[in-house]
Amino acid sequence: MLIPPAQFRRRLLAWFDASRRDLPWRRPLNDPSANLDPYAVLVSEAMLQQTQVATVIPYFNRWMKAFPTLASLAAAPEHDVLRLWQGLGYYNRARNLHRAAKHITTTLAGNFPTTPETLLDLPGVGPYSAGAIASIAFNQPAPLVDGNVQRVLSRLYAYPHDPRSRSGAAWTWSTAAALVPTSRPGDFNSALMELGATLCTPKNPQCLLCPVAQACAARDQNLQTQIPPPKPAKPSPHLSRIVFCLRRPDNTYLLEQRPPTGRWASLWQFPSREEYPTPTDLPHPPHPTLTPLPPLPNHTAPLHLDPVPHTLTHRRYTFHPRLINVPQSYCLPEYPPTPDPPPPPPPRPTRPPLPLGGKK
Repeated sequence: MLIPPAQFRRRLLAWFDASRRDLPWRRPLNDPSANLDPYAVLVSEAMLQQTQVATVIPYFNRWMKAFPTLASLAAAPEHDVLRLWQGLGYYNRARNLHRAAKHITTTLAGNFPTTPETLLDLPGVGPYSAGAIASIAFNQPAPLVDGNVQRVLSRLYAYPHDPRSRSGAAWTWSTAAALVPTSRPGDFNSALMELGATLCTPKNPQCLLCPVAQACAARDQNLQTQIPPPKPAKPSPHLSRIVFCLRRPDNTYLLEQRPPTGRWASLWQFPSREEYPTPTDLPHPPHPTLTPLPPLPNHTAPLHLDPVPHTLTHRRYTFHPRLINVPQSYCLPEYPPTPDPPPPPPPRPTRPPLPLGGKK
């Protein structure tokens, strides 16, 4: 970095005060001294993991309307929590948020942890989230590192190595810890992330608009588009699934619940199986805890609907829906066969949470 750290902090915070985005989990623009609800910060940080700000805003607003307090979230049924999260993906974030609310309200008697060390005891809270909540909600001088901060710091110091590597991550965290001030640490951390999200972007960084361009060693060496080095692209597998839309005469459709572990854990879906050469077959399921579908009457003929593409972060799906009319008595099994008697089934939600691909 080409200017003293104190000067860098002043410039960055002055820019943040004048240009920061008005986001629902931040202090209002017209009341910069307002107290922040640590619960709202916890929710926002959970949602912002792997998800863009523009996508999160409507989900955050709906969430806070449905669960305005930590206690209301802790008391909510899991299927209500998952349904409200529907479409954000990475559903373990919602489950961990639910578990964290229960932990704080019961084990901690409603006392929200205030330091990075104690925040790390909450389900789903890692070093980044702990630093974000401690600094933003409780004014603790704790560092945080996300992808935006990695990029900003790498360029500021012309760090030539991959900040995502083990040694690179250690360098980034130690650098962030040395920079975070004791005064306004939450605003400083937010400003670092804001700079990376709006100006110091992965491609085509807007150096002419950057408030700390004079501090940037990478820009000084004309390396800002090469630092940090790009992450090698991984091939994205393409998977194909047959989806059975089983319709009873009363115009209701049958859903099955996915296994409690794995992708889309415990969410509800139209029965979906790996594609087989004969698409009318009802094959054995690819997951060992999904039971085979009961046989269909011989006269049942499926209606082939248009394929539905669905893209996740690391894979692509093509769903091939088959609309099949089944007798009113046709049922899907509640549980896979187990050696011990199964527990009684929980009440089925009236609007069960579906993964986004199933909603399509």
